[in-house]
Amino acid sequence: MGRRFRGESQHKVDGKGRVSIPASFRRVLEASDPNWSEGANPEVVIVYGDHRRKYLECYTMQAIDEVDDKIDALPRGSMERQLLQRMFHGQSHPTNVDETGRLVLPAKLRQKIGLEGEAFFIASGDTFQIWNPETYETEEVAKTEAFLDDLPDDFDPLSFLDGAKLER
Repeated sequence: MGRRFRGESQHKVDGKGRVSIPASFRRVLEASDPNWSEGANPEVVIVYGDHRRKYLECYTMQAIDEVDDKIDALPRGSMERQLLQRMFHGQSHPTNVDETGRLVLPAKLRQKIGLEGEAFFIASGDTFQIWNPETYETEEVAKTEAFLDDLPDDFDPLSFLDGAKLER
């Protein structure tokens, strides 16, 4: 696994759907694109999924290749493989970062998540997500708060790492 996305930020979306990607995110996209070279524009795959998904998930080329390898390992014709192929191959938008560090989000994708004026970016390891800022606040933050409310006040989230199995 390559470099990871870190952080969150909010950026303006213009009338043509152009939005600047955080500079640190661009560096990860560059490092994780085997075809990228100085002066070129890194590629990215935006997975928008079905009606239940309320955000856009942006995959580096390295991350999407890993997903594709896992999909290919599933039995051909299985419902699991068909579902994942539909999501990652059909309900996705391959694109690249433009010369000024922006993504152009097609109207279909902006409409799907209700994106107007501002976009909220949040890192998610080897992917990053783009949200309508209001949706992120009302749904994702609320979901996290509800989860934390069920834990003791002195709970340390780092304890989740104790059960993690490392693959190398």
